[in-house]
Amino acid sequence: MSTPLLSFTNKGIYCPAGKFYIDPWQPVNDAIITHGHADHSRPGHRQYLTHKDSVSILKYRLGNISINGIGYNETVLKNGVKVSLHPAGHILGSAQVRVEHKGEVWCVSGDYKTGPDPVAVDFEPVKCHTFITECTFGLPAFNWPTEKEVINQIENWWRTNIKSGKVSILTAYALGKAQRILAMIDTSIGPIYSHGAVDAINQIYQKEGFLSGHFPYVDPSTPKQQLEGALIIAPPSAVGSAWGNKWKPLSIGMASGWMMLRGSRRRRNVDGGFVLSDHADWKGLNTAIKETGAENIICTHGYTEAFSEWLNHLGYNAVSEKTLYEGESLENKAEEQ
Repeated sequence: MSTPLLSFTNKGIYCPAGKFYIDPWQPVNDAIITHGHADHSRPGHRQYLTHKDSVSILKYRLGNISINGIGYNETVLKNGVKVSLHPAGHILGSAQVRVEHKGEVWCVSGDYKTGPDPVAVDFEPVKCHTFITECTFGLPAFNWPTEKEVINQIENWWRTNIKSGKVSILTAYALGKAQRILAMIDTSIGPIYSHGAVDAINQIYQKEGFLSGHFPYVDPSTPKQQLEGALIIAPPSAVGSAWGNKWKPLSIGMASGWMMLRGSRRRRNVDGGFVLSDHADWKGLNTAIKETGAENIICTHGYTEAFSEWLNHLGYNAVSEKTLYEGESLENKAEEQ
């Protein structure tokens, strides 16, 4: 039996022919990184390769690393193996990794979203023989409303809070989702501020030309009267902290794909739950897989067993593999870093 082009090891997804890893979770010599969230871009690798728009994010998060950035659809050779990056639509610089050797093509999706995004390049399907897909939301229950619907809900919640004399704190991952909201929200409703973790990423997005506007950093020294009628974008970890409690009376909202499920809002003790995710929903996953033309599907992080069973029912050759990627989790702090 021939060695597969990519294999799952205790360090991550490995290409034996090319001698490189994709999003490894243990230190390696040669790492290709799909995007800047902490569960996919870890410290300790000798050499990093990523999309050029992710370079600043990785340097901000990981410090002084040896890193190269390339554009979408640009091909590099690694020990005779062709590697190229293609838009994943997840966050700024997010990429799928296409790997080709001796006529065989695999694609590693990383995290991806098939809908539109004002601050990321839209997802593009990659034709391949084997597709490694995430399935964070790989159940039929997950069907996203339109972005316009969700933003309207957030804006109405904010207006209601203004009338009630409350500060609005909307929690969203500091890297990606926060900037997506800021790019779409109606800034004429009132002042908009950013938690320090969000502000740091905003600056990277603005430098790369993917976000405009002024969303000042707010800290405990900010006078409370300055925040009258304000919306503050903050990571979920800020809720319940001394930082958040300073702004009472307040109303807390959360933007997450998990808000689709009953009870999620209650468990997180938030007043407003808004269904907004940077991952593909059920329809998006199925459409993306179909458009790859792949016969072999490997399901990672999410509802892997249920989703692979579904794909096998459709006629694919689907299996699941365990990884240390966490996707979008209500309890996960990886993407806030």
